[in-house]
Amino acid sequence: MAPHDLLRTAPAVGARRGAVHPPFRPHGSLRPGHRAALPLAAAGRAYSAATPEIIGCTAWGARAATEPVVVLDNRPERIIVHHTATANVTDYSKQRAFALARAIQTYHMDAQGWIDTGQHFTVSRGAFVLEGRHSSLAELRAGTRQVRAAHCVGQNTVSIGIENEGTYTSETPPAAQYTALADLCAHICDQYGLPASEIYGHRDFNATSCPGDRLYALLPTLRKDVAARLGAPAPEEAVDPLEDLVRQVTGRPSSSYEEYLPAGLLP
Repeated sequence: MAPHDLLRTAPAVGARRGAVHPPFRPHGSLRPGHRAALPLAAAGRAYSAATPEIIGCTAWGARAATEPVVVLDNRPERIIVHHTATANVTDYSKQRAFALARAIQTYHMDAQGWIDTGQHFTVSRGAFVLEGRHSSLAELRAGTRQVRAAHCVGQNTVSIGIENEGTYTSETPPAAQYTALADLCAHICDQYGLPASEIYGHRDFNATSCPGDRLYALLPTLRKDVAARLGAPAPEEAVDPLEDLVRQVTGRPSSSYEEYLPAGLLP
């Protein structure tokens, strides 16, 4: 497998040139905007999160990957939330969602040289949930393995990446999109035995403003909403005072990097 499929090293959806990721801290430590992790959900619990409708690669017209995707034997350890930094369109149609998925795949394959779409799943502004990288949906349904992806440097073998259509630096996602994201996260947690506390933003690992200040600020609420869907206690949120001070003084995230798709791939 080509090295660029493992690490994002150029500006792209889900990565920035020169991005540096800090070492991941063990459970119970404090990280910006996060909390002490809860134990993994008990196997065989009676509750099961509702299964959202996820549109597979074939349905939205995906091209074949240039080489077989790698299916890892391990389950993911966390979920990482992104935004596409594309226009906040009011076209909430399925056709728009399909066009977005094709544009992202085209950019990742033709401009970045990756074998396929980088992320596992995409949530459109119209609340359609689509499979990103091939085989991600099949492995999610099985709940025992994950597909190696290319959405976050250092996390591509241990996390599920979810792109959310839009730019959420100063706007929040539409309510329906947020609900679809919460439903998807709950289903992923349920299938893989993850606690809701293991939902992060891209900026927690790489030097990027992704998933935008407004969506990032929603992550504590997202974790609580996912926990509720799982029938679990709400995660306890931890706070990093230094990071909070940086945000208050500068009025912006510690990195100005943003994601994007080149002009012409989407109307």
